[in-house]
Amino acid sequence: MQRTAHISLNHWSRFFSTSISRKCLKSKAVPIQLNSRGYSVLPTPRDEEEKAMLDRILRVDHAGEYGANRIYAGQMAVLGRSRTGPLIQMWDQEKKHLAKFNEILAENRVRPTALLPLWNIAGFLLGASTAMLGKEGAMACTVAVEESISEHYNSQIRSLMEKDPDRYTELLNIIKEFRDEELEHHDTGLEHDAESVPGYWLLKNAIQLGCKAAIYVSERV
Repeated sequence: MQRTAHISLNHWSRFFSTSISRKCLKSKAVPIQLNSRGYSVLPTPRDEEEKAMLDRILRVDHAGEYGANRIYAGQMAVLGRSRTGPLIQMWDQEKKHLAKFNEILAENRVRPTALLPLWNIAGFLLGASTAMLGKEGAMACTVAVEESISEHYNSQIRSLMEKDPDRYTELLNIIKEFRDEELEHHDTGLEHDAESVPGYWLLKNAIQLGCKAAIYVSERV
């Protein structure tokens, strides 16, 4: 009797194990950006120097996406109910970027910049103040910020490619994807009259100067 029960138990164990395996094999692959918890984006650092480099990359990229989110939040607070509101739905992609870097920071135990409270306020104020200039002002801000972020991403891509593109494949894929989306936002701004705002070049240069300063300190603090 005990032998019969033991055989029966083994039979059902094998059945459920096989059934579960088949279901797993049949499941469809999920795109990288939605299935990030199944793998590590970063390789295990070889030494303290590499860890410091990767920490700087993650810290500043997270800060940039956080600031961009706050800028769009400020723009939506002013223009969200206007006809310009739908244009600012670029914010949805920025939320995805920020969520991804939040996840990578947590996975790799990298602290964000200590200046996030400052970027919270500064980003919102920049978005709201440029939106008060109307659609053109908001789009000019978008062009300036997204151009700065794209250039910074390009710099990181070049640096990682020079070091070891195979070692940093996953990180490079993420940075390239986000870079391309930032360029789309930049082009959207130009297509919607960013350059027609009075003092466009002065405004753009001032914003980009602030972006460069924010990038510099966010890497280090």
